[in-house]
Amino acid sequence: MEKGGISVSTENIFPVIKHWLYSDKDIFVREVVSNSCDAITKHKRLVSLGEAKESSSDYRIDIKLDKENRTITFTDSGIGMTGEEVKLYINQIALSGALDFISKYEGENSTNNGSGIIGHFGLGFYSVFMVADTVEMNTKSHTGEKAVHWECNEAGEFSMTEGERAEQGTEIILHINDNEVGYLDSGRFRDILQKYCAFMPYEIYLDSDGKSEVVNDINPLWQRNPQKVKDEEYKEFYKKVFMDYRDPLFWVHINADYPLNFKGILYFPAQRNDFEPVDCEIKLFYNSVFVADNIKEACPDFLLNLKGVLDCPELPLNVSRSYLQNNIYIKKVATHIAKKVGDKLNSMFNLDRESYEKIWDGIKPFIEYACMRDDKFYERAGEIVLFKKSSGGYATLAELLPQGTEEQATEYDSDKKEEKSKDKTSIYYATDASAQSYYIGLFKNKGYEVIHCEMLIDANYLHFLEGKKQDVKFLRVDADFSGINEGGGEDNKSLEKLFKKAVGKDKITINFASLGESDAPGLISVSEENRRVQDMMKAYKMSGMGGTELPLDEVLTVNTNAPLIKKLQEVKGEKAVKLAKHIYMSALLLFRRLSPEETNEFISLNTELLGEL
Repeated sequence: MEKGGISVSTENIFPVIKHWLYSDKDIFVREVVSNSCDAITKHKRLVSLGEAKESSSDYRIDIKLDKENRTITFTDSGIGMTGEEVKLYINQIALSGALDFISKYEGENSTNNGSGIIGHFGLGFYSVFMVADTVEMNTKSHTGEKAVHWECNEAGEFSMTEGERAEQGTEIILHINDNEVGYLDSGRFRDILQKYCAFMPYEIYLDSDGKSEVVNDINPLWQRNPQKVKDEEYKEFYKKVFMDYRDPLFWVHINADYPLNFKGILYFPAQRNDFEPVDCEIKLFYNSVFVADNIKEACPDFLLNLKGVLDCPELPLNVSRSYLQNNIYIKKVATHIAKKVGDKLNSMFNLDRESYEKIWDGIKPFIEYACMRDDKFYERAGEIVLFKKSSGGYATLAELLPQGTEEQATEYDSDKKEEKSKDKTSIYYATDASAQSYYIGLFKNKGYEVIHCEMLIDANYLHFLEGKKQDVKFLRVDADFSGINEGGGEDNKSLEKLFKKAVGKDKITINFASLGESDAPGLISVSEENRRVQDMMKAYKMSGMGGTELPLDEVLTVNTNAPLIKKLQEVKGEKAVKLAKHIYMSALLLFRRLSPEETNEFISLNTELLGEL
């Protein structure tokens, strides 16, 4: 039996590196700059351990674009390499110098645990051959050993000689091939740096067209102490990273260390309108190095519109979509995010109710949806969901109900103005403040609060709440008038017969109630159950799932306390029928928009009645 290791020749592996190492060639910039950052981090670590001297120059990374010579040069002031290290970490593909360093200096007994080490020389370094046909390296170790000059072509043929570099650190020169000269464009290259290296821990200077400028922020906002970050800084960071001119509604700064290790800032953006596309957008970083865009797996799937940055050092630099979808760590991150969002909402509600109410309309549909989708989120945020009151301001469900705290009940009773309201569990709502304005005023005048539920999701949320709160019933203001009946309004057979004749519908239901004298003589209603079924069938039909819209079973409630109804009982003959018809159509007009035929009929009826005066 023979055993051994599989060997790979350079003529076989280099074509793979050149064409298929990364789907995005821009990543070579990230790989080289990450290696430069690691070299500096390693030297700082050795200095702190007393195993290296302080650097004589500032820690920085310089990148120079030379269009004339078609080169890109990366220079760092880091640890540098000896000839033996070049042989070990560069000439042997994918042998990680970072792993060796961490093993030696950041072992299990170390409190640093390798934090700050981004990547390593190895396969990532060779990504430069995706854009270069020849690569040179000039490096000098901090140990003072002789400098090394290394050169390699795209076929994997290298040479090593003694170098001339005087200062510690490493210089890498890429000779760009004919097909990739676009990388020498300063604007394009700056954009790549902004994408992948905008928050790396050491200053990056881009030298192009005779100008040198710093292109990164070495103190990313998520790495800072939240208590020392101003609101304006959070807003500016959001606008810069997500290219949005609007301020976010609120944000959550996460600094988790146990049992998860990650940092980040998550934002709830403002929506322009109800039809603006909603999509979660999470940018993933690894020790301040950009890894991937639009990582939805890190976002709870029920918080649809979150935008943010997450720095997860426990994830590898190169992650695939399938890896994220099946990774337990990233799923725990999403769970933790949901918890932190819930905690933030509660903190705002309890400590700054005024600010919470100001942003509520903007976050309302997303919070309602999250409560319906996730029981744990409902447990955290369900009690602080707000409802807009027709009288002004907002209230929670507990504040709307009389069985809340004594303070809440007192406030509720003062609005209701009637002691009997303490026994009520019905909450009245409106879905269109303009179209249902008369009904809203009718209930308000009786001392009832009406809440506004005008978004499409509200109907589902109210139904959801009824399942959670068995003693609560939500009724639209045009669904039932029994709660405002002042007593009386007994059935009147003659009036019922008259209205059925006038309406011309045998199956219409006629109810009688005693409302205020100044209230409308007739009101149309549709039971809550009937309308919900019709809305459901309409939704099925619109979604292409079939279904037939059911007719609404309209109910005409006659206000026996209205002067016109009392007078109607004294009128006889055809005139009584016309008046009853007018009362019905006036009620219909308050309930919904009339059809063209109904409008013509109503105008003719008005003209006829006025002509008889």
